Amino acid sequence: MNDAVSCYETLERYLKARIPFITIRTSEHKRALEIATQIAHKLSLPIFSHTISQGTRDIHSNRVVNEDRSVMGGLDYANHKISQQQNLTFIFTEVQDLEDDSPLARQFQDLAMMAIETGGSIIVITNKSVWGPLQRSGMSIALNPPNEDEMLQIIQDQISSYRGEMLIEWELEEEKQAAAILAGISQIEAENVIATLLANGSITNEDVKELMHAKDRIFSDISGIERVHIKEEYAIGGLEGLKTWLHANEKLLTADLRDRGIRPPRGILLVGVPGCGKSLSAKSIASQWNLPLYRLDLSTIHGQYLGQSESRLKEALSTADHVAPCVLWIDEIEKGLAGAIGGGDGGTSTRLVGQFLYWLQESLARVFIVATANDVSQLPPELLRRGRFDELFFVDLPTPEEREQIIKIYVKKGMKLELSNELLQQLVILSEGFAGSDLEAAVREVVKQAVVKGDDSVTEQTFIDYFQNIVPLSQTSPEQIESIRTWGKERAVPAGKQPEVVGSDSLLTKKRTGRTVLV
Repeated sequence: MNDAVSCYETLERYLKARIPFITIRTSEHKRALEIATQIAHKLSLPIFSHTISQGTRDIHSNRVVNEDRSVMGGLDYANHKISQQQNLTFIFTEVQDLEDDSPLARQFQDLAMMAIETGGSIIVITNKSVWGPLQRSGMSIALNPPNEDEMLQIIQDQISSYRGEMLIEWELEEEKQAAAILAGISQIEAENVIATLLANGSITNEDVKELMHAKDRIFSDISGIERVHIKEEYAIGGLEGLKTWLHANEKLLTADLRDRGIRPPRGILLVGVPGCGKSLSAKSIASQWNLPLYRLDLSTIHGQYLGQSESRLKEALSTADHVAPCVLWIDEIEKGLAGAIGGGDGGTSTRLVGQFLYWLQESLARVFIVATANDVSQLPPELLRRGRFDELFFVDLPTPEEREQIIKIYVKKGMKLELSNELLQQLVILSEGFAGSDLEAAVREVVKQAVVKGDDSVTEQTFIDYFQNIVPLSQTSPEQIESIRTWGKERAVPAGKQPEVVGSDSLLTKKRTGRTVLV
């Protein structure tokens, strides 16, 4: 059953039962009012609605009965009418200051007590919490944004009248894809997006991809997460295991999996050696999957007041749910959650971990998380257990074959040429122990010389000199790198080339060499 039907049936029962105070929790005031109007006509109930723009009006006749547009004026009118007439219902759509014990909340409580005596009902449409004693005077209903089934109906209703008048390539499959993308936004926002497509004079299958960016523009000014604009195609050398897994799971992110009893891919955790492409992978995934990329910086979440950090994280994750489908990049996640192990921050990090894990487990939005970590020892153990992320990948120092790919990518990008095989193999040998960032730094120095002194100044010896001049992290911090590699080889799936098993073929004698990608 879709959410609107459930809300309709619940509200109808509450009105038949003459519940004195009803809260409809939603940000879609117009949609909630339409549901209440439909019930009013069906039950022939006398219902009045109050808005700041129109005052109080009779829903049946659409006639303004009280021109005082203030909430207090609407309350006074409702109080007067309910005290004189049985079974009246009043709807208030724009009420502030009901979260705490305030004079306004007290007046609504008094009105609800009066409604009990005369069979009246007071309905408040709000997206905020309501003062406890007031809420306990009645019942509450949640009207969430349209789900996929409701969104499919909205899309079909809007474009059906244009079929035959303009080119509309969408069939049921494309309409379902569009509904999956737009699920989570309000009805009026979805109608605006579809109307924008119709204004082009046609709707093509390519417009399905445009919906992702249209939805992104709706939430472009919402704080909490940072939009990362992808300006180019990101080429990554190596990481074949990660690429294989991503290719196998790409379709699942937008597929309708409800009948299968599984959820879309939740995300991956990339751990490993610094500078080996973990952050670049997040940008590459968003680029290849044609999804908007957002970055959540957990270090900026922390606030100085009690509860402020948790509130900021909740807002950021809620924003991610709204802009889905998207890729959410959490860089160096261990730095934002490090206090959860040491406990030196008064329990703030522990609460953040709990809140993040709950969202990771329960959120149904199509948000694909790419979290990266360098120092895995700082991560709370509960974040690493199976089921949190879809997969845990270890990004190691590149192999000779991977270093060759990476060098080719950076040389082609910066110098617009291809190196001879002899020089390329020499650079691969010289770069033993280099991370991807070390290779980029070496090639960047060559490119800088080409810009300053001209391309003709660059020789094969130039490449050799600059590569020899780089001191990689594996030499400056060998103990740290070895510790990271030891942890990752048996606890995570290798993101690079799959390790080969050597020795006896017997399953009883074969030593465990680590996990692999199964697709």
